[in-house]
Amino acid sequence: MTNDRDDLPPVPPGPQRAYTDLGFGRVVAQQVRGRFLTHDGQPTSRKYGLGAQRFERFYLRALAEPPAAFFAWTFGVLLLLNGFFALAYLALGDGTLRGGDVLGIADPFLRALAFSVGVFTTTGTGPMYAVGSTANWLVVFESFFGPAVLVTIAGLLIARLTRPRMRLRFSESAVVAPYEGGRGLMFRFVNAQPAELSDVQVRVSIVLYEETDGKRQRNFYPLALERNSVDLFTLHLTVVHPITADSPLRGATPDSLRMAQAELLILINAHEESFSTRVTARASYFWEEIRWDAKFASIFATATDGVVAIDVDRLGRLDRLEPGTTSVPAAAETAGGA
Repeated sequence: MTNDRDDLPPVPPGPQRAYTDLGFGRVVAQQVRGRFLTHDGQPTSRKYGLGAQRFERFYLRALAEPPAAFFAWTFGVLLLLNGFFALAYLALGDGTLRGGDVLGIADPFLRALAFSVGVFTTTGTGPMYAVGSTANWLVVFESFFGPAVLVTIAGLLIARLTRPRMRLRFSESAVVAPYEGGRGLMFRFVNAQPAELSDVQVRVSIVLYEETDGKRQRNFYPLALERNSVDLFTLHLTVVHPITADSPLRGATPDSLRMAQAELLILINAHEESFSTRVTARASYFWEEIRWDAKFASIFATATDGVVAIDVDRLGRLDRLEPGTTSVPAAAETAGGA
């Protein structure tokens, strides 16, 4: 694909370059290879010298896990811990636990597991009881350990429920599509949570690996957007960077983006109405996730009650264009936010 505005001369490097390194610093710009963020916005950087921080990492991961995974891990951990205590009771001998015959459980391990669950959760063990000093000390330890674990899990659950957050779903790819007689770099996203967002602000930068002052390094360029904010975000938003004579992508091609290891960095912040606070989200598109000769297909759906509706499953759907196409039908969408 060639330049979309061949009548304009190339813009030479120099005054328009902006070293907005987003906080990574000049040394990082010179040394880093690969992408700075994953597609879903997780940083690829690491910090050493802060210790293991296992508890902090566990806590943050527990908050970020999807609900199904969180409850699956919780159930698995509780089952594993009670299984460990059940094996410990069995290791003390056959006469350690008595009264299990009344429960009608023939398997010794299941008896010990039922006893362990009763002690662990402080719900009671029914007719079963431990015999021997070692077994009773084990009961005492489990009666302290179990509630502590349950309180920790309850705290994590409360933190998950009360933590303000924003979950955006981004299109799988960004596209370079015809836009107002030229071309524009576009991506779109939608709010994937029931909570409403407002005052959405979007900032986009592109990172290009270029030769500067005789050496190759990463340069950071802010991208001017057709629309960088919406007041009411009830549907979706297609973010467009018009590729004009002042754009860092002036004259870009798929090969030039590949050679420059281009990465699109996206920062979005918005007002989350349920908790009345500001929340942020990040995303990234690497050069291989930018599609050419394509445009986004319509995301709008037909609603029976006459309201405006979109189909989120169409968020990443693309329509192919003939190479060199410089215009699209008037029905093509740009910004879909309110």
